[in-house]
Amino acid sequence: MNTEKKRLTEDGPAWKKWGPYLSERQWGTVREDYSEGGDAWSYFTHDDARSRAYRWGEDGLAGISDDLQRLCFSLALWNGKDVILKERLFGLTNSEGNHGEDVKEYYFYLDSTPSHSYMKYLYKYPQAAFPYQDLIETNQQRGRNDYEYELLDTGVFDQNRYFDVFVEYAKATPDDLLIRISVHNRGPEAAELHLLPTLWFRNRWSWDETPKESLLQRETGLPGTVVRADEPKLGTRYLACDGEPTLLFTENESNNQRLFNSPNATAYVKDGINEYVVHENKEAVNPEQKGTKVAAQYVLNLAAGECGVVQLRLSNVAPTGKSGARAGNDAAFGKAFDNLMQSRKDEADEFFAATIPTSLDDDAKRVVRQGIAGMLWSKQLYRYDVHQWLKERGSSPFQRNRKTAPRNASWHHMYNADVISMPDKWEYPWYAAWDLAFHVLPLSMVDTDFGKQQLKLMLQEHYMHPNGQIPAYEWNFGDVNPPVHAWATIFAYRMEQIQEGRGDTEWLKICFEKLMLNFTWWVNRKDRDGRNVFEGGFLGLDNIGVFDRSSPLPTGGYLEQADGTAWMALFSQNMIEISLELAMSDPSYAEMAIKFIEHSMWISAAMDNLGDGTGMWDEEDGFFYDVLRLPDGQAQRLKVRSMVGLLPLCAATVLEAEQCDKHPQIQERFQWFLKARPELCTSIHDPRKTGVNGRRLSSILSETRLRRVLETMLDEDEFLSPYGLRSISRFHAEHPYAISAGGQVHQVSYLPAESDSGMFGGNSNWRGPIWMPVNVLIIRALLQYFSYYGEDFTVECPTGSGRHMNLYQVAEELGRRLASIFLKDQDGRRPVYGGIEKFQQDQHWKNCLQFHEYFHGDNGAGLGASHQTGWTGAIAKIMQMFAAFSPEAMLDSGKDTKAAKEVRRQTQE
Repeated sequence: MNTEKKRLTEDGPAWKKWGPYLSERQWGTVREDYSEGGDAWSYFTHDDARSRAYRWGEDGLAGISDDLQRLCFSLALWNGKDVILKERLFGLTNSEGNHGEDVKEYYFYLDSTPSHSYMKYLYKYPQAAFPYQDLIETNQQRGRNDYEYELLDTGVFDQNRYFDVFVEYAKATPDDLLIRISVHNRGPEAAELHLLPTLWFRNRWSWDETPKESLLQRETGLPGTVVRADEPKLGTRYLACDGEPTLLFTENESNNQRLFNSPNATAYVKDGINEYVVHENKEAVNPEQKGTKVAAQYVLNLAAGECGVVQLRLSNVAPTGKSGARAGNDAAFGKAFDNLMQSRKDEADEFFAATIPTSLDDDAKRVVRQGIAGMLWSKQLYRYDVHQWLKERGSSPFQRNRKTAPRNASWHHMYNADVISMPDKWEYPWYAAWDLAFHVLPLSMVDTDFGKQQLKLMLQEHYMHPNGQIPAYEWNFGDVNPPVHAWATIFAYRMEQIQEGRGDTEWLKICFEKLMLNFTWWVNRKDRDGRNVFEGGFLGLDNIGVFDRSSPLPTGGYLEQADGTAWMALFSQNMIEISLELAMSDPSYAEMAIKFIEHSMWISAAMDNLGDGTGMWDEEDGFFYDVLRLPDGQAQRLKVRSMVGLLPLCAATVLEAEQCDKHPQIQERFQWFLKARPELCTSIHDPRKTGVNGRRLSSILSETRLRRVLETMLDEDEFLSPYGLRSISRFHAEHPYAISAGGQVHQVSYLPAESDSGMFGGNSNWRGPIWMPVNVLIIRALLQYFSYYGEDFTVECPTGSGRHMNLYQVAEELGRRLASIFLKDQDGRRPVYGGIEKFQQDQHWKNCLQFHEYFHGDNGAGLGASHQTGWTGAIAKIMQMFAAFSPEAMLDSGKDTKAAKEVRRQTQE
């Protein structure tokens, strides 16, 4: 067992007490919004952030905190030209960007272990004044069909006039953090940089949560430059600063004078350090050298190409040794510091060498490692007491004459205060339930316990609604996300079986019971007529349809959704698999397996058998579509070839012979059920038929229909891009789908990049680009079909090429195309960078990867949120899986071969 694995096994919670739990953006969030109308972006702006104390959390540059965010540490920078300190990342709000909100910075998550014993971050800081106003004004002048105006476009990186700021953290012990900041002047001339590592307490006292007992002060009784941090529950910490920086103290209190033209509560306020450094206001910091926020000011004068290094240490143990000591092993710094930093980096290398398949080349290993690093850096302490927030707004449901809350009034039960995996800590610094399910794939490669904890969290009583709904996201907890939680749950369980030799059945039971509540919510709330045909609104697929599926239709009536119904079929199948797994040791769960087998059959059959001849399956096209039900009783298919029609393919789950044979009463009752209702199997796969090694398949698609859907999916003129599967068929580029309703024409066409529709606002776009999560689900489905049909079932891939593949090979080919987005091609170029030559050619940029929200449908360029490592981080799992496992092992029954059995369990999920 390697050192990091041993660390996680023996004392994981202690080692995770400190981590990258600061947000990249706390301003502009719903939590901080106390406006009357709920305009979060305008209520608390980036310009306010330096002066205004946050209510619910903190943000910072390359920051860390304890797991309750009492004490925070991050960087501040000043190049001598900026109008403000660079304390946090800047970006455009939803209304400022021509494609919605968008961070306008270059920062990279380069490395992290699961315990955060070693972490590395890179920020690229221009030496010219940061072009805040230029970015806002130029983007506002551009339309939805124009490119975004990016930071590189402004010219501030010309001639390499910027600093590379590398931040490394290494833990000597769970409570002793070594910090090394390396600054490289990449420019052609000498340049000065003010480097201000900053330590502060989150402001809790202003909100009557606790007396103001936290205090930072200079510790004069110790050698060197040391800040003492005292907090009642956290205890005492020491920030030792190598060298002789100037300590600047202030309070983490709002500057009311600047913000509201009202008196300040204290002479020293949150932006006091900014005033001192940028405006040379010497009275803005506390001469008594105490407060609740402090920065250690280092002034680095670096020649062209020179690197300057600053070291600090945040510890629960007071430092020893002389000020600035570099030699003594007993000092806070010196040789022992250097050796320990190197040791933690070596342990990280050892850990990933055991995690990433050796068969991958160095470039592929880099993609996997940085993908996982992004996942681990994207953890954030998410604090939000919705009842308290409503109460502070005057909107508490328990008070008279309450104001109407702009959102989340029915979610007053929620109290969130946990470290959660974020989709993107700047663009989406709040959890999204269906995103989180995909996060578990790469997270479980390195930290199964954290993945399990994340899934269980969403099902606990202070998250899940009392009616059984899983919260969606903070802008609208009551919105409907696709029900993929059960799929992620059985995946996490299987991963633990592989890694530990056994699964956590107690955890699985707890999750199953709560998932039962969620399944019941779906059946009671989203099956309008009790016909096993489901709605759900946009279900995460922003802009994919001809109408806004979350709003009343301009035609009147309602939609019966192919994706919503397919999601529920998959949900049923996942519950079958969980209940059968639990029944292996507890026979009482066999009854639940029967329940969900019947549910799965009803839902699968309902997609085609709606009683009036207008099912979701179109026999002429060989594809699934949403059905529009009009008020006069008429119905029509909305014939948009989109991911909506591919998702029924994903509702496929294989059951092993040993699972079925364990409880013959299940088979007997199921046989009776189908004998009484033979019509259920007329259009779907007959689950009584056995496949390879006695396996059974639960699937919406019969073999004939599977072949027809695959024929369309694998057509390069339709869905199959060189870089994965598009979200809408390229067929619609020349043949847009249109429908007249409400006095206007509604149209959908293929758009490989950004959307031309403001249907959901922002840059949300499912009208053509490649999205990693649904590609992952389709790969999973292909592997399910392969394990049932075996090697003899082949299809043309690509369609019309004459090249036939079995379904494992098709899945592998799809994985290869997705991975090629990030990998260097034969010319050394990465498709993800598109035409950005700085990233393609510059030695200091070309290996710094970004994992975007989605990708151009034709050339693979990264689009949308640039750091949504979240579900895009799943590429790490895809690359690992196909590098490590073979189709032969997958098809093996596994009864005599432990390795093959483990492979089968993993690839099934």
